[in-house]
Amino acid sequence: MIKLPASIFKYISSRYIFIIAFTFVTTVCFGQHQLLDSLTLDTLTGYKTMAEALKNPDAVIKLVLRKQHLKSFPSEIFTFRNLQYLDISKNSIDEIPDSIFVLSQLQYFSCSKNGLKHISKNIGKLSNLLYLNCNQNDLDALPPQIGNLENLQILDLWSNNFQEYPTTLGGLKSLKVLDLRVIEINDKEQAKIRAMLPNAKVYMSESCGCKN
Repeated sequence: MIKLPASIFKYISSRYIFIIAFTFVTTVCFGQHQLLDSLTLDTLTGYKTMAEALKNPDAVIKLVLRKQHLKSFPSEIFTFRNLQYLDISKNSIDEIPDSIFVLSQLQYFSCSKNGLKHISKNIGKLSNLLYLNCNQNDLDALPPQIGNLENLQILDLWSNNFQEYPTTLGGLKSLKVLDLRVIEINDKEQAKIRAMLPNAKVYMSESCGCKN
């Protein structure tokens, strides 16, 4: 049996340690954190203040900022590259900014009860998004790019002011639930929406008998 010198083992060990360390650093620094399943993500304890979250941005996977009296979307959120769950409901945020695409790992996004008037077209770049809740806002239009969310399963839009619906909604191939209740939609438009999403459960209030 050939006996290798101890220095060789030290060299090999140091090489393995370097590889492990490098893998860890690149995973954290370059946003390669593993996506969590929905149950784990739902039960995970999240950060509840920006001050706490900013102490360790790379560790922020879940951020819950409900009822924080926010007047605009906090730009500091874009430093949380591993963010998968974001709840900014019950604030006073009137628009979702263009930089939203930076949160590429986002799976759950709730921005309900904000007086929201505009959603950036870049929402369509959130390819991992499974759940989007924009209910009880002042939205009158959806960006056509929303149809790019091929993994989206739940889209909650009830109680908004939509006047029309983009044909690109048909691109939501994984959608299971669409909630459009408390919105005035006539028979023709309701039929059009259902035809675009034959595999989804679509909830709508009774036809308004109006012209959309």
